[in-house]
Amino acid sequence: MDYAVQTATDGLHVTLKGRMTLIDHEKFRNVVDAIEKSTGSKCVFDLSGLEFVDSSGLGMFLIARDVALPKGMEIELSGAQDGVKRILQIAKFQTLFSVRP
Repeated sequence: MDYAVQTATDGLHVTLKGRMTLIDHEKFRNVVDAIEKSTGSKCVFDLSGLEFVDSSGLGMFLIARDVALPKGMEIELSGAQDGVKRILQIAKFQTLFSVRP
């Protein structure tokens, strides 16, 4: 997985590309650290370049949510395509996150 974190006026914009699996846990820690340090109200994950996510990847989103919620920060997942979109639907992530096309 490749990622980029950008500061936006209302929080963070995180772009994820490639495959998000267990081996990306350490990389994702940097994203969680950015969420912890952010003073914004929103963190948008752009998933349009994400080709695959496994259960460990889903767990990483839950970790991000656990860090963001006490700060009053909303997590939005946007642009998921094909298989990633399907996995998010199966996991019912729309009940935990704001999920946008």
